Amino acid sequence: MYAVVRTGGKQVRVAPGDAVWVERLAGDVGSTIELGEVLLVGGEGTPRVGTPTVAGAKVVATILGQGLGEKITIFKAKRRKRYRRKIGHRQQYTQIRVETIEG
Repeated sequence: MYAVVRTGGKQVRVAPGDAVWVERLAGDVGSTIELGEVLLVGGEGTPRVGTPTVAGAKVVATILGQGLGEKITIFKAKRRKRYRRKIGHRQQYTQIRVETIEG
């Protein structure tokens, strides 16, 4: 069985036992969370596609850790105006392990 969930503005395909990195979610390491925006559930037979979400479906996951992504550099400049800005950013991520898919 697998599901496609929307979290942090992105869609992620998950299956029970998978460990995936998603946009930062609030919670402590070891706590259980529910991902309620399930867009598709598949596995046995034909997949159930939501409009926009599958009614009654949820994904239960455990938080494995919090972390930061790679650093990206943003450089802004305006020509002939002596305007230059160099900015760095590291996105926060949460690693989760999918326990069950219900629905």
